[in-house]
Amino acid sequence: MIVLKNKEEIEKIRSSCSIVVDILMRLSEKVEPGISTYELDKIAEDMAKKNGARPAFKGYRDYPGSVCFAMNQEVVHGIPSKKKIVKDGDILGMDFGIYKDGYYGDSAITTAIGEVDDRTLNLLKITRESLYKGIEQAKPKNNLFDISSAIQDHVEQNGYSIVRTFVGHGIGASLHEDPQVPNFVPKNSGWSKGGKLKPGMVIAIEPMVNIGSPDVKILKDGWTAVTVDGELSAHFEHTVAITENGPDILTEFGVI
Repeated sequence: MIVLKNKEEIEKIRSSCSIVVDILMRLSEKVEPGISTYELDKIAEDMAKKNGARPAFKGYRDYPGSVCFAMNQEVVHGIPSKKKIVKDGDILGMDFGIYKDGYYGDSAITTAIGEVDDRTLNLLKITRESLYKGIEQAKPKNNLFDISSAIQDHVEQNGYSIVRTFVGHGIGASLHEDPQVPNFVPKNSGWSKGGKLKPGMVIAIEPMVNIGSPDVKILKDGWTAVTVDGELSAHFEHTVAITENGPDILTEFGVI
């Protein structure tokens, strides 16, 4: 069931999102060769607590960390580790959320570390652009799959592939709410264009884009998803409220 939010509820989600933004900004400043994902995770958790918030992912379905990391060929859900050290030329995805005053906020960025080749930088550029292509369609009277189609078209027209194993989602008093927000138009799903978008819907749109195959596999830790062909993957995410005037990006900030 899709839960529509009133203006007061959207402002509470925005407040949670602002904390997420501040923390991701700090993490992006701290990412440099030699730092571990464990250290970055501790920074995020400590900052959340100082803001009176709880990391949304820690303990969720027994996930052990506060941030979901994704380094290079990792797609999402990489567990923080003292052994996972960032190096020059890496890309690092950081997916983070918090819970405060009854509402969640959620966002993700992928950042390049040091000297990164043009092929990699273009992957980040197209993934980021696809997110905004989708957001442009997040307006009343459009269909959910208008978002999906805009993302998929931009990604595939530029020669990349969309991950289909993971999708975006509604968000509010729960971390994951209806509707699911695919970054592609499902075939033979039985859904009718995904349903109409309405003011009061709040959704997390999060394309995950691969250089090679869209397929992923889960590592033995039960969490980390990686590309099956070892090619690079990038991930960007915004929490977006649908209003009468169009999309309102609740996690907007300069890094994305």
